[in-house]
Amino acid sequence: MSDSDLVRLRPRRIRVVCWSSAVALVVVFSLVATSLHGPTGNGYGSFQRGDQLAMIGLGVLGALGALLFTRPRVEADAHGVRVRNIIGSYELPWDVVRNVRFDRGAPWASLELYDDDLLPMVALQAADKELAVDGVRALRRLHRAHQATLAQS
Repeated sequence: MSDSDLVRLRPRRIRVVCWSSAVALVVVFSLVATSLHGPTGNGYGSFQRGDQLAMIGLGVLGALGALLFTRPRVEADAHGVRVRNIIGSYELPWDVVRNVRFDRGAPWASLELYDDDLLPMVALQAADKELAVDGVRALRRLHRAHQATLAQS
């Protein structure tokens, strides 16, 4: 593999689910907001325009929370791997990576590091089936190519 080879991986299925859920949340909360008018249940108060806007705002916040799950991605080249999970990002050289793992029954792949840590790669999810397998194979090729260059020097 050449120095210019770049592997970019993002989950597919979770992005579709999250975008659909985000749209549904905004629509449902907007519909609920439009139904908020008139007096409350016991008549001591009434719904105002601010209550409707707050309900729509809650829907938008929920949608943004759902869209956090579209954040994961992995980028790798001959020099190292960059992993961005839902919370947190890591940039690692191939020198610290012992193995690229995708254990049977695991929800996503992970990097096994030489200090015995496991770094999950949420972007490579088992739900994506062949896309995830192809991604793990590409990362393993880059890792092997790096190890081969170390062995030659």
